[in-house]
Amino acid sequence: MSLSRLLISFIDTLYIKPLERVISRQTFGYFICGAANMALDTLWYFVIYHYIILERNVDLGVVVISPHIAALIVVFPITFFTGFLLNRHVAFRATHQRTTKQLFRYALSVVGSILLNYALMKLFVDLCHIWPTVAKMLTTVIVATYSYLAAKYYSFTHTKS
Repeated sequence: MSLSRLLISFIDTLYIKPLERVISRQTFGYFICGAANMALDTLWYFVIYHYIILERNVDLGVVVISPHIAALIVVFPITFFTGFLLNRHVAFRATHQRTTKQLFRYALSVVGSILLNYALMKLFVDLCHIWPTVAKMLTTVIVATYSYLAAKYYSFTHTKS
């Protein structure tokens, strides 16, 4: 049994009757994949920050990168691709687009998420004077909604193209 089939089977086990009235199977799968990718992101960040970068600045000769940003830079491509693969093979598996086209569209939606995160945090904290933690929570909800809609209607559409 493939890893994607195993994950789909696991998600189907978690998707119990009461959930069917509240959330679609696809949305639930997207949520589980996103939570798994976020957990992987945190784990990778911890390992890379503490055991590879060793909590030290990274001197590239031209620029010195702080350890927390260096770990972020190293982790991003890993979780970018795991997120893509989870979405393609688990959450939105009924798609018919070429992988390269989906990857390009997924990359665009991720760039959109990054820009939306930045803009919303600036808006909520700097202009609306909302506490940063509350602003981050609001931003996360909005960006997660955007990400789901971008994945469903743009990156992993069901139409052949």
